[in-house]
Amino acid sequence: MQTFDFVIVGAGTAGCVLAYRLSARGYRVCVVEAGPVDRNPYIRIPGGIMKTSTDPSITWQFNHQGSANTNGRSIPFIQGRTLGGSSAINGMIYSRGQPADFNGWAAAGAQGWDYESVLPYFRKSERFMGEGEARYRGREGNMPITVLAKRSAVCDSFIRGAVEQGIPYNPDYNGCEQTGVGYTQANIYKGKRWSAAYCFLRPARRQFGVTVITDALVRRIVVADNRATGIEYSRSGETTLHTVRSNICTIISAGSVNSPKLLQLSGIGPARLLQDLGITVVRDLPGVGENLSDHYAARIVVRTPGNVETVNQHSRGIPLIREVTSWMLGRPSILAMSSMSVYAFCKSNETSTENDYAVTFTPASLKAGKTRKLDDFPGVTSGAWRLRPESRGYIRIESRDANHPPIVQPNYLDAESDRRILITALRRSHAILHSDAMKHIFREQVFPTADCQTDEQWLAFIREYGTTAFHLVGTCKMGALSDPMSVVDPTLKIKGIDGLRVVDASVMPTTPSANTNASTLMIAEKAADMILQELGRTS
Repeated sequence: MQTFDFVIVGAGTAGCVLAYRLSARGYRVCVVEAGPVDRNPYIRIPGGIMKTSTDPSITWQFNHQGSANTNGRSIPFIQGRTLGGSSAINGMIYSRGQPADFNGWAAAGAQGWDYESVLPYFRKSERFMGEGEARYRGREGNMPITVLAKRSAVCDSFIRGAVEQGIPYNPDYNGCEQTGVGYTQANIYKGKRWSAAYCFLRPARRQFGVTVITDALVRRIVVADNRATGIEYSRSGETTLHTVRSNICTIISAGSVNSPKLLQLSGIGPARLLQDLGITVVRDLPGVGENLSDHYAARIVVRTPGNVETVNQHSRGIPLIREVTSWMLGRPSILAMSSMSVYAFCKSNETSTENDYAVTFTPASLKAGKTRKLDDFPGVTSGAWRLRPESRGYIRIESRDANHPPIVQPNYLDAESDRRILITALRRSHAILHSDAMKHIFREQVFPTADCQTDEQWLAFIREYGTTAFHLVGTCKMGALSDPMSVVDPTLKIKGIDGLRVVDASVMPTTPSANTNASTLMIAEKAADMILQELGRTS
């Protein structure tokens, strides 16, 4: 049995930040990760997402339970299962959201999480290497953030097409205003991915002696007299249970699927669910695993003339060798690109003060309904999603066996407003692709194969080919103690259990208007600061 001040379950984005901040103030920290060390060479190569997303050795491969709004299709969910977690295998996009996201959290009971309160923690984690206002952008953080380096005439045409359609140009959607179109920002620097493990956990181990245990599946949280005292884990192929004790706090940072799963396995969750599985109820918290939210996206693919350069022509044969050589020499290359190149944030109602959908653009043709698989012909892809979906689902265990995957049901498009706004967003994407600025690169629309005219036709397409954006949040919702469905209070402490916190994307009450990794970094920075302040130290 080993004993530390803090035990952190999960070496994903939040776990890595916490390990760095807490150990830097002299505390003994142990991080327990189910996956292996992040030695896979494709992790550091941004273009390696085409390989890592299908590698079960470094990813959790969950499946969505089909529903009527996805025509019964089971959609695969990918979550990182290695040091760095999903920051080691995601699309690397850095996007915070809009102030109303966080003001909404505070208004709903998460006191202290309004935009002005969280902005310093966004700035704290980042080292932004583009032009931006000092009030909004950080320059000295651990995580390097850059604006897309490899630009193309195709992307420039899409941006001009968006402006033609009334969307203003915006060089920094993470600054004072999100609305507009511009090139994406990503945690890519010198052609390489900078995961949370590389930016935070590696220096924490080297400088502050953080202990990391890999290939260790946590079976349960140990609770005695209403206080979490540590965790039990086992290694692959072993029957022996190992215990790690925490003197101050056990922190669960296993992600929006595995954090509620672990809590439920430990007897913390909806009493009826636990009793039906023969699990002793430690704390009846009905919100554990509920409130699941995710961005549901659909994409249009256009074939381009052969003389228009897209990623597809450079992804095989001699052109690929040239791209690899450029990457190795530190020059712009398709290997150093993020999952998308252009972002546009828009309003479906122009009188609104808040954006409610996003349009994306990638200078590559992707296979029908796929996010990380190139097609065989040159082309481009534009996708869209609603920024703050109202549909809610759940995560529920089906077995007491920690190896058994839970039910993952986001209930995509369950809310009528989600369907309506996504149709509007795809129509905007379609209009940009058919704009005058895009005419010279437009050969034919290949997906959807039939031209959708009516809302019913667009909805049928969305239901048949829409897919996850891998932005699962909300399953351990943060809120007021009086909220019966909140799981953690605004300090991220589990309600009714001492010495136990959840710190990851699962605590987000609602989905931010963005990719979720930036907000997860912010949550971990703020959590570390709150913990240190309680202990009489500052970060």
